[in-house]
Amino acid sequence: MKTAYNFNAGPCVLPKEAIESTINAIRDFDNTGIGLLEISHRTPGWERTMEETRQLWRDLLNIPAEYEILFLGGGASTGFMDVPANLLNKKAAYLQTGVWAKKAAKEAKNFGETVIVA
Repeated sequence: MKTAYNFNAGPCVLPKEAIESTINAIRDFDNTGIGLLEISHRTPGWERTMEETRQLWRDLLNIPAEYEILFLGGGASTGFMDVPANLLNKKAAYLQTGVWAKKAAKEAKNFGETVIVA
């Protein structure tokens, strides 16, 4: 079988082990008899999984404890709305470095004062 590579932004090629693990979790998450897509995000197994995931990100990127790790649904464009909707209190500074930064700053203006600093 030929190996596939994806060098585009967004989705990537996953290892077979990750795909198989996900398929199994969709059928039966954490040996609960309930599939991952059916289980509540408030169950102990899911909370444990999320805490482990947060810790893996902290370890991988050396994220200090005083910073929160957010898991946001959607793609980059959705994040342009999610971030200011949840975090913008009064004013935000943006570096307008290109097309995506311009879109992010435009979306933030719906939630508070936005200053383009560079």
